[in-house]
Amino acid sequence: MDKKVVIHSKSRVFDDFFKIDEAYVSYERFDGQMSSKVRFLSFERGDSVAAIIFNKDVQKVILVEQFKYPTYAKGPGWIVETVAGILEEGETPEAAVRREILEEVGYEVEKLEHMYTFYASPGGSSERIILYYAEVSDVGKVSAGGGVAGEHENIRTVELSVDELEASLAAGRIQDAKTIVGIMWLQRHLGKKSRRE
Repeated sequence: MDKKVVIHSKSRVFDDFFKIDEAYVSYERFDGQMSSKVRFLSFERGDSVAAIIFNKDVQKVILVEQFKYPTYAKGPGWIVETVAGILEEGETPEAAVRREILEEVGYEVEKLEHMYTFYASPGGSSERIILYYAEVSDVGKVSAGGGVAGEHENIRTVELSVDELEASLAAGRIQDAKTIVGIMWLQRHLGKKSRRE
């Protein structure tokens, strides 16, 4: 099923915290013919990790709220979402998500389960999100969280019951895609668990 791709040229046209590559590519069409040379731009920022966190002691989901400038033009700018962060070079996804959970909400993780790996916006970005379910308990709360001051993070913890979470989703208060994916997985997971009980 693999189809042929020819990369005629590739160059980095923007190189900062985010990077943009420009490529001229021909690819095999569904009719078997090669396309003409097409210009593509790819937003490069590496992969990210994220986690829906469930505190089993209080039966609440832990999310975070913080200012995200790219959302400001079309909304309030403050987004409620999963804990998330960039996967650093040489770091495993599991180590990265545990680090982010500790930095942002102050918990050590007891149970970690991979949910999905998916592209955030495949038409323009190479970024994949590696999404986890993380289970914590009160005894695992070892620091205040709040993010890393040197990275200008100002993070507020949001704890919601499953009913409150579903109400927030239905009311449109949760608008982040990875968080919505995680909530849908959690709803199915908790539903299966309650049926077994």
